[in-house]
Amino acid sequence: MRSTAFAKSALVAIFLAFLAIVLLAYVLLLGLVLKQIIEKGFDSSDAYATLSGVLIYFFLFEFMYRYFIQKLPVIELERFLHLPIKKSMIIHFLLGRSFVSPMTLIAPLLFLPFAVQEVATRFGSPAAWSWMFCILFTSWSLHWLMLWFKQKFEDSITGIGVVFLVLLLGAGSNYMGWFNLGDIMKPVFDWSLTSFVPVLVMFLVFLALHRLAYTYYYNNAYLEDLTQDEDVRFVNQEFGIFNRFGLAGELANLEWKLIIRHKKSRTYLMLAGFFLLYGLIFYANPQYSTEEGFSHMFVFVGSFITGIFMLQYGQLFLSWNSANFDFFLQKRDGVESLIKGKYLLFIATSCLCFLLSVPYVFFGWDILLIHIATFLFNMGVIMHMVIYLSLWKPKPMDLNKGAMFNYEGVGIAQFLMIIPMFMAPYIVYLPFALLVNQYVGLLALGIFGMVGILAFPYLSNLPVQKVLNNRYEISSSFRQEL
Repeated sequence: MRSTAFAKSALVAIFLAFLAIVLLAYVLLLGLVLKQIIEKGFDSSDAYATLSGVLIYFFLFEFMYRYFIQKLPVIELERFLHLPIKKSMIIHFLLGRSFVSPMTLIAPLLFLPFAVQEVATRFGSPAAWSWMFCILFTSWSLHWLMLWFKQKFEDSITGIGVVFLVLLLGAGSNYMGWFNLGDIMKPVFDWSLTSFVPVLVMFLVFLALHRLAYTYYYNNAYLEDLTQDEDVRFVNQEFGIFNRFGLAGELANLEWKLIIRHKKSRTYLMLAGFFLLYGLIFYANPQYSTEEGFSHMFVFVGSFITGIFMLQYGQLFLSWNSANFDFFLQKRDGVESLIKGKYLLFIATSCLCFLLSVPYVFFGWDILLIHIATFLFNMGVIMHMVIYLSLWKPKPMDLNKGAMFNYEGVGIAQFLMIIPMFMAPYIVYLPFALLVNQYVGLLALGIFGMVGILAFPYLSNLPVQKVLNNRYEISSSFRQEL
């Protein structure tokens, strides 16, 4: 009770429990109206056939969100290994405890109402239970698979490659017209209506994957194995161009190495790669097509794509260095070099995001013009806004923890800064777009961005002065126990 972190931890736990209850309630509500949604939303006269045809995509999506959200029980081993308890009992306990999770309830809450409303009334209760257990064992098998997969491949090139392959199979194959994975797997789920064999098979898969996870954890249940330094490729690589910028360039290279080395920052980097595909949701959607010009929504999409890493990583600007902030205070020009190094890193990563977004020109030359204008505006205006707003009472955080549902380093400033960052491009763009035309609005965005780039020496000095003026308060807050 005397710990400074107790109240914060308790409040975070209460908030996350409340959030889990709310989300599960929404899942249950969706399950109750799933039949009506399928019939009206998809204009289907056979809700079961439609759902069975897309059921495999639910499991592919579950694989994706489990990869990012599901936590590993490894860190708790250190509490038990020194006790006179059999190692097998410890592993069984940790695996069983990990199974007690809100994610375990998503499949039954979503599909059990549908099984009662649709499957049982059409095919009978035995068929409904068989179909339901087939879904449950498939979903729960992914839990054990992910425990093994994340421990063995998380943050490695293999792990990222498998996740991208799943994404390609799930969305890419159908979008590109290669094949429909749902139609291929539909007979398997239909078979469960007339036979318990699929249920038995999935139950055996469930047991086999549990055994796989158990065996891996049992064989590696030593602190030097499960907590050893992660072997990450490119961890010692650096941007050679940064070497031209003196101490700021050295710190930019060091920051890049820290991003690759630590779990939370590496997750942000990987998420930025996924969000580069964000444009496929809007640019190829007929809902946003117009007879002349383009949708105003594309300005937001272009700003988001070309500056995604800067927006995510920059909102916790100094918190990434909370563990060694005092070192920069004691070094000559340390704070200035730290901030200028981060500027260099943001510029480099934003340029990379822009170059990777150039293939969106496939959807039209307008998209390329939008990306050029929003990229310039991000470099000249948004980048300075993100950095300056993030310096309002920065908080410490542990870099080795995951990014999902981790609110260390996050304060009220991180929530409020979203508003001006997303409104700023439209404040410049909309007056010109509505009074003249959209291309003049893009030109205005680009001009404002160029002015900000030319004023870089002055604008980049503002956060340096703000940190120096509040350096003792910031340093004191970073020493607080997490």
